[in-house]
Amino acid sequence: MFTSKSYRSKAAEFAELAKTGDPEKSAEFRKRERSFTSLADNEEWLAENFEKTLHGSEERGGPGTLAATEEHVLRCLGAAVIMQWNTIPKELQRELFDSAGSIGNLADVVTLRGQIARFLHKHKDDEQ
Repeated sequence: MFTSKSYRSKAAEFAELAKTGDPEKSAEFRKRERSFTSLADNEEWLAENFEKTLHGSEERGGPGTLAATEEHVLRCLGAAVIMQWNTIPKELQRELFDSAGSIGNLADVVTLRGQIARFLHKHKDDEQ
C-alpha cells in the first residue's frame, strides 16, 4: 500500500522528469507530479483525521485482514472498470490508462503500460 511518503517520492521523480525540456513530456510529467502530490495530501489528511472517520468492522481483524479487504475491493473496482471500458469516454480511458500505468517503480512504467495496453486490446471487444 502506498503512503504519503511514497506518493511524495513519486511526485519528486516526476518533477525531475518534467525538467527534461520537451514541452509535451514536461506537461505530462507535471500533471503526474500534481496527481501524486494530491494523493500524498489525501493520505496525510486521512492519517491526521483517522479518529474522526468511520471504521468498518473488517478493520478490527488486524492489518492482514484490512490489506486483504482492500485488495479485494481494488480487484472488484478494476474488474468493474474493465467490464464498462468500451462505454467510458476516450478521454477518461486515457486518464485511467495513464494513472494505472504510472503505479509502481518508475523503471517498470514502460513494461506495465505495455502489459495494460495488451490486456485492453485483447479484451476490447468482450461482451459486457
